[in-house]
Amino acid sequence: MTTPRARYTFLSFILIACAVYYSFKTVMPQSLTEENVPKEEFSTVRAFTHVTEMAKEPHYVGSKAHAEVRNYIVAELKKLGLNPTVQEGFTLDASGNMSKPKNVLARIKGKNSTKALLLLSHYDSDPHSAIGASDAASGVATILEGTRAFLAKGEQPENDIILLLSDGEELGLNGANLFVNEHPWAKDVGLVLNFEARGSGGPSIMLLETNNGNAKLIKAFQDAGLRYPVGNSLAYSIYKMLPNDTDLTVFREDRNIQGFNFAFIDDHYDYHTENDNVENLDFNTLTHQGTYLMPLLDYFSKQDLTQITTDEDLIYFNSPLGFHAYPFSWIFPILIVIALLFVGLLWYGFRKRMLSTKGILQGFLPFIIGLVASCGLTILLWIIFKWMYPHYAEIQHGFTYNGYVYISLFAFFALGIIFYVYHKFGKKVTAANLSIAPLFLWIIITTLAGIYLDGASFIAIPVFFMLVSLFILIKQKDNPLTLLYTVLAFPAIFILVPFIKLIPVGLGLKIIAVVPLLVVLIFGLMVPVFGLYKRPKWTARLFFLLTIIAFFVAHSRSDFTEERQKPNSLVYILDANQQKASWNTYDGILDDWTKNYIKDETNVSKSKDVMDSKYKSGFTYTQDAPVKQIPLPLIETLKDTIYNNARYIDIKITPQRDVNRMEVFSSHAKFASAKANGLDIKYPNNDWNRLTSYYVSDNDPLELSFTVKPNATPELILYEASFDLMKNPLFSIPPRAKDMMPRPFVLNDAVIVKKTIKL
Repeated sequence: MTTPRARYTFLSFILIACAVYYSFKTVMPQSLTEENVPKEEFSTVRAFTHVTEMAKEPHYVGSKAHAEVRNYIVAELKKLGLNPTVQEGFTLDASGNMSKPKNVLARIKGKNSTKALLLLSHYDSDPHSAIGASDAASGVATILEGTRAFLAKGEQPENDIILLLSDGEELGLNGANLFVNEHPWAKDVGLVLNFEARGSGGPSIMLLETNNGNAKLIKAFQDAGLRYPVGNSLAYSIYKMLPNDTDLTVFREDRNIQGFNFAFIDDHYDYHTENDNVENLDFNTLTHQGTYLMPLLDYFSKQDLTQITTDEDLIYFNSPLGFHAYPFSWIFPILIVIALLFVGLLWYGFRKRMLSTKGILQGFLPFIIGLVASCGLTILLWIIFKWMYPHYAEIQHGFTYNGYVYISLFAFFALGIIFYVYHKFGKKVTAANLSIAPLFLWIIITTLAGIYLDGASFIAIPVFFMLVSLFILIKQKDNPLTLLYTVLAFPAIFILVPFIKLIPVGLGLKIIAVVPLLVVLIFGLMVPVFGLYKRPKWTARLFFLLTIIAFFVAHSRSDFTEERQKPNSLVYILDANQQKASWNTYDGILDDWTKNYIKDETNVSKSKDVMDSKYKSGFTYTQDAPVKQIPLPLIETLKDTIYNNARYIDIKITPQRDVNRMEVFSSHAKFASAKANGLDIKYPNNDWNRLTSYYVSDNDPLELSFTVKPNATPELILYEASFDLMKNPLFSIPPRAKDMMPRPFVLNDAVIVKKTIKL
């Protein structure tokens, strides 16, 4: 026969589980279809039509499909009655990435414009195999469909609205750089709404870009009436930790123009791969982007955009109850109040004989043991899992196909450990005494956040609610209110639980220990609830069982299949000076496809030149290859003179075949100055002697200019690459198996000519 308390405990457990589920499911639309959408409203189905047209194949800068996508965008803008134009020109970023982006622009004239509202996304995909459905055909489609719905209302906006579908974002934000620094419209921009992707699903997260205070932007964000706002002042701190910028960064850095990023990051393993396709783009995610654009477009098209700058900052965060914000100036008063309440409750608890020195010290033991054990064992288990499944290292994203299962596994594991530890060491300690240890640690954490990571200061809110729970525990010593404590734990669930998923998805499974860390810390905030549970051992067993189930699920999804392809790579390099050729790969594990050309793993590559790569990946294995008669680039010396004790050299490199990229490395010679196609190279701009990565459009030549000392004899190493290894008639490369795909983030499936140029 169950007691009322047991029933309350079971109900409490169910309520907490539902609250966790609710915290994830309410952040974005959940409708999988739509019917009869009025023409004045955003239609995800219509937006998907645009994505389907643009994401048929990779459309990186310089490709045939790239021009086709641009022409499609221009045609769609003309259908809306707009007059699109194309801006083009060479740009070179600080890392030496150079291209000739071709931006598509259009403008809607306002009645009395203060400053223009700019809608931004990029239409190029990542070279060379990314289909680009999410990144960022989804953003372009959101803008095209949102603009259509906006114009269908037949109302002229107050402010001008500029549409910028930029080019070359994947190469180094080149198109945004071209617009911001060279287009006359750039001076008119007052605010930017940028739509991006770093995965293929999940909620779209708002990330601010501002050099000043954010208060007016956050207030406007609240006033715009968004249905599913997702964002917090900690997210931008995480965003800045990533090796990623967006086009909006250029606006902020070069012209002090503020704006909002809206980006989704779930299913990160699809990012920059051929799996970034229409089939994998989540319908609800694209809908979520539309729920941002439409109200913000309506709102900011009517506001005075000259009045959105302020020095005041706000802490902000979302929960299922809405979007919340408060001033930074409240941070330390809140910390002081929390500290005083904590001290006051200690005094009150001792006075009421609900707290004791011995009980508090005993309460520290299970919390510290649980925290250390769960994090330590998670790190150990992850090392073991990587040893058991060495092919995980082939996924450079740092997030495996079964990554979500591992997040669940280690969350269950941590819950099993902490419940078991509290069963062993805390069963004779009252819930009030058990609450002191986690409260003490959380007060330290919130204080450190207020000092060093002020954007995370909203974590003080769940701490305040735990203090309320502790007060009730002390006051109602003879009548434990399990369900009330459960409700008071909801802020901890709604505010903190989503980070258990967000942080490892954003930063990769290499920080998987953050999962048990957060789980145990959140558990600590709920000790007033869990401390009243009478069967923690059985709860621990439940979570250990779920851990085992999660392991077998992860194992069943650990292999490579047609849905979970193994990334691999193959590159042919012809050394034109030595008339030698080689096959090369970036793979750590050779497979049946690469072994057609590189027979075993004893042929370790000794090449030190790193092709342009997001993760600075070099070749791992190499093997001699037959020399093919590949047309060599034409290298001409246009100028070589000595004047005023300096030598001036101009050379021109003209492709004699269709190429996609030129990588130029230098010797150890010191250049007084260097230019590429008339643009200054910030030399040395990296630590691997790369002068420039030139992404070729229209087979335009590369012109380099150098200034050196009169007696200097610099030497250049040129890598001229085409992405046509699979189709080049000089080769007979078999297609990959269906459980394989081209490795992203590297120069892959390429025919490369290496040539040393002595100046």
